[in-house]
Amino acid sequence: MTAPAHEVRILVIHGPNLDLLGQREPDIYGRVTIQEIDKRLAELSRQHHARVETFQSNHEGEIVTKIGAARSTADAIVINPAAYTHTSVAIRDAVAACGVPTVEVHLSNVHAREEFRQRSLIAPVAKGQISGFGAQSYELGLLAALRLVRGSDAG
Repeated sequence: MTAPAHEVRILVIHGPNLDLLGQREPDIYGRVTIQEIDKRLAELSRQHHARVETFQSNHEGEIVTKIGAARSTADAIVINPAAYTHTSVAIRDAVAACGVPTVEVHLSNVHAREEFRQRSLIAPVAKGQISGFGAQSYELGLLAALRLVRGSDAG
């Protein structure tokens, strides 16, 4: 796989309740806000000569629409579907249909939590899943997405 002729575009989608990061259950999700995560991702993308667009919604349909539009606006998607991870066939189907390489991320280690959180409907249609590294999960997800687009040897 070779690098695209244009600047790599990564869409980052934050699912429901992630607008409450820093306030909501900080013992599980940490004290970093969504604004701080978005700022880190913008800095990291600049360092890697890429462009990141971030989007947060508490509404399943808005997320589905954004994923569908990514076919013409993004080279890869990094998504934290949050609670929709375990419930949304619509988001799963949108990821499968859009044809854009997708990396699923989670702040907490979903496999060490309640049983219902251990099943992802998104993972089978994503290229991979990163969880348990707090806000750094997003950064690792962005780096993974860049490698998917540019090829495994890209830096």
